[in-house]
Amino acid sequence: MEQKEIPLLIISFSIVLFTLLGTLLVLFLYFQKKKSKFLMDKMEAELFFNSELAKSRIEIKEQTLSNISRELHDNIGQILSVAVMQLNLMVAKTDSDSKNEMDEVRKLVSKSLDEIRMVAKLINGDVELQSGFIDAVKEDLNRITKLKIINGNLNVSGTEQLIDPQHEVIIYRILQEAITNALKYSHSKTIDVDIHFNTADCIIEVTDSGIGFNNATVTKGSGLANMNTRAKLIGAAFSVSSRQNEGTRIRIVYPLQKIPKD
Repeated sequence: MEQKEIPLLIISFSIVLFTLLGTLLVLFLYFQKKKSKFLMDKMEAELFFNSELAKSRIEIKEQTLSNISRELHDNIGQILSVAVMQLNLMVAKTDSDSKNEMDEVRKLVSKSLDEIRMVAKLINGDVELQSGFIDAVKEDLNRITKLKIINGNLNVSGTEQLIDPQHEVIIYRILQEAITNALKYSHSKTIDVDIHFNTADCIIEVTDSGIGFNNATVTKGSGLANMNTRAKLIGAAFSVSSRQNEGTRIRIVYPLQKIPKD
């Protein structure tokens, strides 16, 4: 190698080296930026999830308070009114029938106490979910059936599996809103909630036999968009199908995750 070629070789090597270092630096900065964006997106998603979870819990409590108000007005109020009428009749009578009437009053008061106990259990929405969203939905359906508002039916099939408790709160809130919508708008005589567990998913369907609606004309109304947003938060698929005078079906497909048992 000639002496004059050595500086040229050094310059060429230096150019290649700096080019390589520059490329590595650009790639490093690029991936750092991507990593930062990923972490920011993840943080925002977690904050949004926690916000919706807190909102769901608040709305559950608000719905529970509404249920309490209805229970107090429709059930306990009517029972106590009948008890007062019975007592008034007893005051006006002194014959042997009074004993039977007193027994009737005793039964009415006993029933009132049972109603009060049931209402007391509804004060805390979180208490309803201690046994899972299925029991909470069952309580809701039993309550509306007992009040003769609508006939609620629950069917659970497959092998029940553990679900993240935070996800259960959101699932319950979606179902609570779906049931409320059916009560308000469907004019249906029945609400059927079907919950099926398979190896991969928990499939939930809420069906009514009411007036239905035109899918093409309903976008964000009746809380459907809100239910869809909450379903996405927990990785669930949400869909709704309805036809006028043929009822409505809301479907949630929640992918099951392996939750370790305590």
